[in-house]
Amino acid sequence: MIKQWFTEHVSAAIILLGLRIYLGYSWFTSGLGKITGGFDTSGYLQGAIGKAQGEDAIVQPWWGAFLETFALPNSGLFTFLVMWGELLVGLALLIGLLTKTGAFFGMLMNMAFLLSGTISSNPEMLIIGSLIILGGTNAGRIGLDRYVKSFIKQKNLISVKKKAA
Repeated sequence: MIKQWFTEHVSAAIILLGLRIYLGYSWFTSGLGKITGGFDTSGYLQGAIGKAQGEDAIVQPWWGAFLETFALPNSGLFTFLVMWGELLVGLALLIGLLTKTGAFFGMLMNMAFLLSGTISSNPEMLIIGSLIILGGTNAGRIGLDRYVKSFIKQKNLISVKKKAA
């Protein structure tokens, strides 16, 4: 009953819209600030690697090893991915286009930040992203997803073949 309300009812879509706007704004402004502010991940990565060492390490050794051997040598790629990932996730959530995909990739970034020892707003954003995904198509009902879904159905762009019994 609650699942049906959350995934189908207009009032739940309005609640999900509020969560989407809040989370989208957070991601979008963070990404925009990084793009316009000369952001570079190498300092952040070195800090996270440092948190994986010593007796009071808060970053798991396997994650620290990944950051040291792969992420840090490719910090330019990670800088690009973080800046544009945050901006595009925020945009997707703000306009309600590819809503579940945007929420998923936002959650993926939140998990990477948490694994790197940064608490901040990441748990809150992870919970909100989870709620958006759990809302299913209702999360993008008040947004462009509604029109894209209708367009795809109208143009028969996706065909589902049924197996013969």
